[in-house]
Amino acid sequence: MHRFDSRSHCAAFRRVRRLSRRLYHAITPAGESFGLQDGSSLTETIKLDNGNIVCKSENATKGLIFYPGGKVEYTAYLPLMESLAQKGILCMLVRMPFNLAVFDVNAADGIREMFPEITDWYIGGHSLGGSMAAAYLEKHPSDFKGLLLLAAYSTADLSNENIRTLSIYGSNDGVLNREKYEQYRSNLPELTEYIIDGGCHAYFGVYGSQDGDGTPTIDNARQINLTADAVAKWVG
Repeated sequence: MHRFDSRSHCAAFRRVRRLSRRLYHAITPAGESFGLQDGSSLTETIKLDNGNIVCKSENATKGLIFYPGGKVEYTAYLPLMESLAQKGILCMLVRMPFNLAVFDVNAADGIREMFPEITDWYIGGHSLGGSMAAAYLEKHPSDFKGLLLLAAYSTADLSNENIRTLSIYGSNDGVLNREKYEQYRSNLPELTEYIIDGGCHAYFGVYGSQDGDGTPTIDNARQINLTADAVAKWVG
């Protein structure tokens, strides 16, 4: 019989509390600064019962499932998701337990089936979220056309999979471990890399500055708009 060890259970809970204690809260920006009034297609943003947020545009055939960065309030990525939706990409922004994607790597399960009109699916995320999206993709390679990594790397070996990869990071990123990024580069198939000049780690979302990050020389809106343009061009 398995005996419940209350001490180890409490210790694990305390570790989770410590990990999630330093939460980077979303900052609500003016939509105009992110170009959210300039799109030609109608879009809508809907929060689902499970907390996930879908950003939809009319007649979209491409979709992105997005895992947020660790300890970042997931709504901080709404400006990027809405910018992508305006460019014709349906985006599902996933809410993670304790704001850490490592606790629900399989969060993408069942999402594709909700939108049968989407023919080409992509998965990705920011920082820890990108790494966990890659881990999910390793087990479901035939379900996706590509992987989007924002200031992230993949420890999962995807090199033999028939998928494409877009990796984006800022030149002034002080958080991304460049040594590990280079170490695991060979895991990525059909890699397209885009370095945002003057960009930083935190500016893929809107949550202010991040501990250990470099100093950006572009503003938050500029980095998000450049990212959205690069992603839209990549998915085609």
